[in-house]
Amino acid sequence: MCCFSRPVDSVTATKIFARPSTKNRQFVVYSMTISADQELAMILPLPVPAKSPEDAIRFINLEKYGNFFADLNKGFPVKPSRGKSPNSFGLGGVGSPPKLEVVEVGSFIASFVPSIADFARLDEKFRLPAGTWDKLPAYKDFGFAVFRLKSGEKTIHPMAFEFPRATRKIFFPTVHIHDGKVHDQAEFDHVLYLQTGDTDAATMQWEESPQLAEGFMKIADTAGVVDGKQHVYRMKIEGKKQNRDTYV
Repeated sequence: MCCFSRPVDSVTATKIFARPSTKNRQFVVYSMTISADQELAMILPLPVPAKSPEDAIRFINLEKYGNFFADLNKGFPVKPSRGKSPNSFGLGGVGSPPKLEVVEVGSFIASFVPSIADFARLDEKFRLPAGTWDKLPAYKDFGFAVFRLKSGEKTIHPMAFEFPRATRKIFFPTVHIHDGKVHDQAEFDHVLYLQTGDTDAATMQWEESPQLAEGFMKIADTAGVVDGKQHVYRMKIEGKKQNRDTYV
């Protein structure tokens, strides 16, 4: 799920990479182009084990690898075609709860919010409107990665982190709330990239890279997020679709 604490003018070109790390943890890398006229937070609910500690997430700085997703895309050369081209946080004052840890990750300030109740420890402008989570009961036990974004139009450099997962499935946060409301359907402009040791997990919907990742990625610059000895799978989600997260 990609949620914003304040209305945004547009969100396009969302790209997400996911890979299991250890047995019970997973990597996510997230990037997008956003236009907003005020400072806000991007909130990614995550299926973490219940009562995960505040240091459960490890944020990873990929600021120096701004071409992370451009390089991933190089792993999928365009095939010649005779027809048309494919479609392609502020903090409380006296008497407020203890502060959540703030981490500088490249050009972002990020925090892990262990539960919905812990949003009270963030400034109001970095939370979703009151009552939003009541409409999303499936997320009542989730934790949340929160990234503070400045106003203006920009392409967000890759936001990367590793989190403990409560499910064996690989999770992509693809549900979105861009206006403080929950809609059954939403407009998608997403490209998902996947690595998994289980080749059966890649269905017919996923395109496999001809090369191993080390053939087109700067593996040393990924801080361990990408496995150079595995292929990468890609799937595009475009147009109006059911508004939900993606599990593989």
